[in-house]
Parts: sequence; structure tokens; C-alpha cells
Amino acid sequence: MKITYSIIAPIYNEKENLPELHRRVSEVMQSTRKTWELILVDDGSTDGSTETIRELAKKDKHVRPVIFARNFGHQIAITAGWDYARGDAVVVIDADLQDPPELIPEMVKKWREGYEVVYAVRAEREGESWFKLWTASLFYRIIYRITDVKIPLDTGDFRLMDRKVVDVLKSMRERHRFPRGMSAWVGFRQIGVEYKRAARVAGETKYPFRKMFRLALNAITSFSYFPLQVATFFGFFSAGVAILAIPIVIYLRASGSQAFFGQATTLIAVLFLGGVQLISLGILGEYIGRIYDEAKGRPLYIVREAPEEKEAVISNQ
Repeated sequence: MKITYSIIAPIYNEKENLPELHRRVSEVMQSTRKTWELILVDDGSTDGSTETIRELAKKDKHVRPVIFARNFGHQIAITAGWDYARGDAVVVIDADLQDPPELIPEMVKKWREGYEVVYAVRAEREGESWFKLWTASLFYRIIYRITDVKIPLDTGDFRLMDRKVVDVLKSMRERHRFPRGMSAWVGFRQIGVEYKRAARVAGETKYPFRKMFRLALNAITSFSYFPLQVATFFGFFSAGVAILAIPIVIYLRASGSQAFFGQATTLIAVLFLGGVQLISLGILGEYIGRIYDEAKGRPLYIVREAPEEKEAVISNQ
């Protein structure tokens, strides 16, 4: 059967939100009068979400569960949704309902007008602390400034993509993934749709500061050499300071000044240069570690259950 719309929702411990997510998505998609499917990717949930997904699939043929063998992460779960989606248009949405399914018809309208990527722009954000708002704003603006692709500001993974875009993204199998950057990198005709992001309906956020920092690091290292350029800058800066300091120190020593006698200056210089070297090694280590992960060639995820098969499957395409 030909599917027009695929809705992908990564799930990790969202048992309380699943019934409401299913109800609202169903209402919206039935109003389109087109064929659709809801792909629920269970990313190793431990709160009973897996059983809830199975129950929804039994009651509604539109629900297609993809159950991971363990937790692989939100970005990988989105990738699995791309792999299993059959629709001409594919929508990625969070299960916490902060991204309203009711916005999908407006995205579809833009898609019908010829746009191949329709991303949702967060005009307002409810229920979030000032620290979360500040760090999120800083994150998007830093990424926008230093990456090689211009990722739209204040956007998340909530977006609609044409089948041709999804097919290109499916061919990109890097392990450290940043889907919103990847969808910007591929090009095609893109447009934003503004919306008011609601507070989480139930449960806890799955993106605390630690995970946001890791996501930012993945985004920067996947689309920019800026950290390596910073390390180079520090190297030239340190060398420049040393070159300028040499004649000054010689002059002061020759004139009998006591300014540079003793070990304090030497210790400060050694600590500064040692810090610069360790930071540079750490940055190099991040890039080398990503090369190592890619070289191992392991599958992005392992599926325990999927719509077409019930036995364990390893996806490495």
C-alpha cells in the first residue's frame, strides 16, 4: 500500500505521553484523508513504554513499532525511523508533545507548494527555565556562526521532509549524528514555519545540560573544523607572546631589573603552555575518536522487533 505520510516519534521512557501522542497524531492525520503511518521507535525504554507501543500497534494498524535491543540515543532513533518510513513525506516529532502535531497540516501545505524541507521554528517556549532558554539560544547561535552549513536558528528535529531528502539522509551513515544539521547540509528547497512550543505534557526532559553539551559537540565536530582552528590560534598566540617576550626579558636582565628573577614567571609560562597543549590534544582526540568509531564499521543500531520481521536484525546499510 502506498503511504503518503510517515510520522516518526523516537521513544525513550515516554509511557505517560504515548496515548495522548497517538490520539492527537491520529486526529490530525485522519483529517488529511490520505494514507499515513506512525512509526514509534523505542530506544531501549525501561518504564513500560515498549508494552504500550505494542498495545497501540495491536489496536491501530497505522502504528508500526521499531524496538531497539538497547538504548542507542535519540539521534540514532530518528535514523531508524528514516530507514523504516515508507511515506512520500516524512515528519519527525518528539513524543513529549512539546512539538504540536496540529502544526503538521501547515507543514504539509508548504510541502504541497514545492518545498522539500519544512522545519518548525520555535517562536516561543513554555515551561522552561531561564537557564535552559539561555543555553538553548546560545547553542543555536554558536552552531550557526561556526559550522560550515547554515542551520536555521531556534529549530529542533521537528520537521517535514520529502521522500527524496529522506533517501539522501539514509545514505549518510556517520555514527555521530546531528539530524537537523544533516537536513540543512543536503540542501533542497527549505522553509520555516513558526510555532509556540508547549511545556512537556508529562515525564522528565531527556536532554539535560550534559546531553545538550554532547549534542553541541557532535554538531560542531560534524560540520566544522573550528575547534582545530582555535587550537592553532592558541599555538600562534603563545609563540607570538614568547617571541615578543624574549627581547624584553633580555633588556630587563641587562638593565638589572628584578622583574623576571625567580621561578614564578617560569612556572606561570610552563602552566600556560601546558594548558594550551592539553586543550589542543583534547580537541585532536575528539576528532581522532570519531575517526576510530567510523573505522570500526559497527551498525548504527540493533533492532529486536520491527514491522517486517520479529527476530533480531542488525542494520548496517
